Amino acid sequence: MDAVAERENQFDLNADQRAIKEMADAFAADRVAPHALEWDRERRFPDDVIRETGQLGFGGIYIGDDVGGSALGRMEAVLIFEALAAACPAFSSFISIHNMAAWMIDKFGDETQRQRLLPPITAMEQLASYCLTEPGSGSDAAALKTKAVRGAGNGADYTLNGAKQFISGAGSSDVYVVMARTGEDGPKGISTLVVPKDAPGLSFGPLENKMGWHMQPTRQVIFEDCKVPAENLLSGEGAGFRIAMAGLDGGRLNIAACSLGGAQAALTKALAYAADRKAFGQTIDRFQALQFKLADMETDLQASRIFLYAAASRLDRKTPDASKWSAMAKRFVTDACFDIANDALQVHGGYGYLHDYGMEKLVRDLRVHQILEGTNEIMRVIIARHLVGR
Repeated sequence: MDAVAERENQFDLNADQRAIKEMADAFAADRVAPHALEWDRERRFPDDVIRETGQLGFGGIYIGDDVGGSALGRMEAVLIFEALAAACPAFSSFISIHNMAAWMIDKFGDETQRQRLLPPITAMEQLASYCLTEPGSGSDAAALKTKAVRGAGNGADYTLNGAKQFISGAGSSDVYVVMARTGEDGPKGISTLVVPKDAPGLSFGPLENKMGWHMQPTRQVIFEDCKVPAENLLSGEGAGFRIAMAGLDGGRLNIAACSLGGAQAALTKALAYAADRKAFGQTIDRFQALQFKLADMETDLQASRIFLYAAASRLDRKTPDASKWSAMAKRFVTDACFDIANDALQVHGGYGYLHDYGMEKLVRDLRVHQILEGTNEIMRVIIARHLVGR
């Protein structure tokens, strides 16, 4: 294949990838889309439907198949999250968070931990949440204060004290992958513990009243002399910050994929509305000003898709610039796709502001993607460091 042909086919999906995408599309259309507005309106966490995704292999997308995972790549993960987000970005983003937590156990747990902890997680019999952010440390993850102190003697439990903020699934998830301080200040003193929901001393704050992601419960996770078995420590003391940073590249691509799926849904809705809505004797998609807006939305959407797929390909191939591309894709795609959703609401006029049309939900759900997995301002810092050095 010559160089031109190779570039033209760079993001063509193979047969397996097309089948995975079609499976995710079908599940999203059948089990998620018909209920998404109801879940949002009632602020209901559809854990029953989320658990169904385990039968499709979505509980451990890039987890080893020896523990029930699907052993797929980041490109396949992007396709799955994009498809699910077209039905509901909040639903898709929770599946992403679950997979991030599972991946940390798969990547950094020893063989005994993998075989003990992962099978129920990959089967979606147990839902997993990730606990890094604290009330006083968001972007400055190395400043976290939650402490884990090990008792005297070999095999003694850890005792956790502190709180985690903005934790998706808190109170509903069964397993929590927690970053806690076991040593000195700074990144070298952070460790990772897997905390079961029934751990003594674990509790949860009240539900946060959020702008979007209404179907996801978001609470504080509170540790008050919380006892965690020492066998639940991943990779030894002091490895936590490395584990947290390793998970961010994939998490950034996942949340960008959730934005992409939501933006695609928004544009699809806008095109259908513009072809039906009449003003001044013709459908509004006949007006050039609106055609130009739609053209820009489609261009930005396809640019986002190409950018995201390129970044996923680099992460799969473990290229030296994969982290930079993950940060760039997260920044570009979440910004562009929020703008697409916002423009789609504008196309709908007053109807876009009504809940029943689904547009205002997409705008609300996509807005937080510019904040989590590292704010887009932090993405610029990361990109700049790669360009000019630290």
